[in-house]
Amino acid sequence: MASKSTIVVSVDVGETRVALIENGILSEIFVERERDRSPVGNIYLGKVTRVLPGMQAAFVDVGLDRAAFLHVEDVIPQEDFDKLLSGEDEGGEDEDKEAKEGKEERDRDANRLSRKTPIRDVLKEGQTIVVQVSKGPISTKGARVTSHVSLPGRFVVYMPTVDHLGISKRIGNDKERKRLRETVEQMKPSQGGLIVRTVAQGLTKGTLKADIGYLVKTWETVAERQKSAKRAPQLLYAELDIVLRTARDLLTEDVAKIVIDDREEHARLKQFVESFMPERAGDVELYDGSDPIFDEFGIEDEIARSLSRKVPLPSGGYLIIDQAEALTAIDVNTGRFTGKGKDVEETIFQTNLEAAKEISYQLRFRNIGGLIVLDFIDMERSNHRDKVYKALVNHLKTDKAKTTVVRISELGLVEMTRKRTRESLGRTLYEPCFYCDGTGHLQSKATICHEILRQIRREKDSLPGFKVVVNAHPAVIDTLQREEKDALMRASARYARQIVLTPRKDYHLEQFDLGGG
Repeated sequence: MASKSTIVVSVDVGETRVALIENGILSEIFVERERDRSPVGNIYLGKVTRVLPGMQAAFVDVGLDRAAFLHVEDVIPQEDFDKLLSGEDEGGEDEDKEAKEGKEERDRDANRLSRKTPIRDVLKEGQTIVVQVSKGPISTKGARVTSHVSLPGRFVVYMPTVDHLGISKRIGNDKERKRLRETVEQMKPSQGGLIVRTVAQGLTKGTLKADIGYLVKTWETVAERQKSAKRAPQLLYAELDIVLRTARDLLTEDVAKIVIDDREEHARLKQFVESFMPERAGDVELYDGSDPIFDEFGIEDEIARSLSRKVPLPSGGYLIIDQAEALTAIDVNTGRFTGKGKDVEETIFQTNLEAAKEISYQLRFRNIGGLIVLDFIDMERSNHRDKVYKALVNHLKTDKAKTTVVRISELGLVEMTRKRTRESLGRTLYEPCFYCDGTGHLQSKATICHEILRQIRREKDSLPGFKVVVNAHPAVIDTLQREEKDALMRASARYARQIVLTPRKDYHLEQFDLGGG
């Protein structure tokens, strides 16, 4: 039987980190900093700043650093949204009957606009609109927002703009799914829809009703704030911070305990758990050790190891992970693994199987999203390609993020996507190198030396005096005096000028300039 998971919460000044440890392995890391807290889940009264008919989208000012992106399919016409906020019910007695007449009717009742609807028909510049952040700012892109609000609770998600009732796909028992559907149908609000979360398995009507009631009241508060708002942009509802959100979303039956190292946050977290899941209050523990909590659990070392560009595989092979702006490339190599008496094809197959497992872990741990290209080692046998593909898909099932995987090509390439809702862990913890401008490369010293000699040729006639003074980085000067000594002497003779080398420690490796003398 697999051991239960542990959630470790490290509360530092200005930063809170959450680690999920599954079966003794660090699976996920979440980081939240006070000055750039994620806006995902927040509800704003925004102001439309630009409408772009060519993109069928608009930019909305919600008070963040960059304007948020709103696509026409995520818009609810203003008059329909006003009715939702006021609680008006147009359907009357026929609403339940209409809701059962099929998907097309439900979509119409939910006010879902077609992507063909002209954006200027529903939005105008300067208009105010209630939106929720569905995807946080990533890299240079602003947040993505939607008018279709969803409010997550512990056991259900309330969607006030959509007439829908759903049960989590992770609840596999058909009898339990039917019981939950019948139970929730009886207490479903007259306005909006519900999705029952996985943790609701086995719950009583009273517990579910309390969770639904809390969410409906939250939405009523949002509506009241929107009516009294005097200006836009304005925050109408703030999503829970990372500590309370961790308990709400991650404290499942698979998690044995939450360990937190701050006394005040421990008290607040315990009070929150007692309110929504009193039976789990005893599983919230306070860490009072002398060492930092992440050091005690060995998490700091694991973060550094797992975020390396080169990731070793158990047999001796390794992965190379390169994350670019548009996509992430992962290359599989055999390394020193040659197989134990096996043929080459079997060695490649075993390495690729190990890589499939490690890749699924790395994608989840690093929170890599968007387009991902996997370059497995070429496999000649089609059955080996099928087995590696099935292993990859099977390992990805533990990932909560939605993934789409295309079958392995004959060249060993796999194209896949992973839904991205927040910045990757690597880009959260690291920033591009200021010295190489994020490229990972610098011109070689020999290249810089020859560029200097070419520049001398360009400027020799305009420089005063007999001397040409070269100011450059000490390492470049050293190369000119040693490896490129002959080239320097020939240049001096050809141009009939004395070349004086001056090392400058304050210069960038690629920086140099010329002077006369």
